[in-house]
Amino acid sequence: MSWQQRIEAALSERRAADALRRRITVEQGAGRWLTLEGERFCNFASNDYLGLSQHPQVIAAWQQGAAQYGVGSGGSGHVVGHTAAHHQLERELAQWLGYDRALLFISGFAANQATIAALTGKEDRIVADKLSHASLLEAAALSPAQLRRFAHNDVGQLASLLSKPLNGQQLVVTEGIFSMDGDSAPLAAIADAAREAQAWLMVDDAHGIGVLGEQGRGSCHLQGVKPDILVVTFGKGFGVSGAAVLCSEAAADYLVQFARHLIYSTAMPPAQAVALSAALDIIRSDEGDARRAQLAALIGRFRDGVRGLDLAVTESHSAIQPLIVSDNSRALRLAHTLRQQGLFATAIRPPTVPPGTARLRLTLTAAHQPEDIDRLLEALHGGE
Repeated sequence: MSWQQRIEAALSERRAADALRRRITVEQGAGRWLTLEGERFCNFASNDYLGLSQHPQVIAAWQQGAAQYGVGSGGSGHVVGHTAAHHQLERELAQWLGYDRALLFISGFAANQATIAALTGKEDRIVADKLSHASLLEAAALSPAQLRRFAHNDVGQLASLLSKPLNGQQLVVTEGIFSMDGDSAPLAAIADAAREAQAWLMVDDAHGIGVLGEQGRGSCHLQGVKPDILVVTFGKGFGVSGAAVLCSEAAADYLVQFARHLIYSTAMPPAQAVALSAALDIIRSDEGDARRAQLAALIGRFRDGVRGLDLAVTESHSAIQPLIVSDNSRALRLAHTLRQQGLFATAIRPPTVPPGTARLRLTLTAAHQPEDIDRLLEALHGGE
């Protein structure tokens, strides 16, 4: 089969299964409202959980950072790309989350890939939750280590896998809040199982940081857990982009030497680091508490109102509220129906989620208002 035939066959298969991904081009789309092809929709597809992407203080900080540093970093952090703005943000993150060090990465995907690749060798074992993010599972599969996956949030199976003989070290991998189901990992129990097996624990808290816990410190802080490796990303609660790995002094020094994504990628623009410091200030403030309270109230309002729908609702009390419709075409129809009523949501289908679990992935943000939730509920109860 030629390259062209292989490509066409793969695309045809996706089309036949109503699983073909399509990008859209929006005029504006991070906040409460999304503008697409001149039409305005109430946006239920954004991960900007606290509404900080539109915050005047964050925007002004980016502008001030650009005026001071320019719009790019000029190189890898190992050459000339690590500025005072990056250094300050790393120190603030480490102090806030209670770690020796924080290392900035250009994305959460890069942070996960770099960390797992750098830490693990062929004698080691990675034991990961089956529903962990693609960046985690792909990094584990590509690493020289043995990969074993445990059933979603099944601590008993995790402990069983960890108990099997091994010459090397073990790394337990999970998320704090799962990106497609919106449910929480039992981090305290997972941490106990990892400690019992003398394994390290790595938690990706992309969807919990900024949103959960005291001062928005995330899922781990909420459950009283301090993983050996904590990955936080800035495209959700922070409203910007990028990521950081939190760890010990020795682990940070090791990653500086061996994390290839860190060494060979251009560092994030310094202006972005300035904006992230401003976002962190808001997250830790009384305003951050108010935004988290607003989001929690909206989540409660939605979950109360969604009862009685002929759709499965996951055990999610996070900003991610998926409605499982099983069939790909039905998920697409429901998304289209909502769009006709001025509401934008995304149909998520396999292979992003397991076969038979196509869904409408709704995300709520502190930028929403109660009337937005009521409007969404009315449309959902109206059916397809």
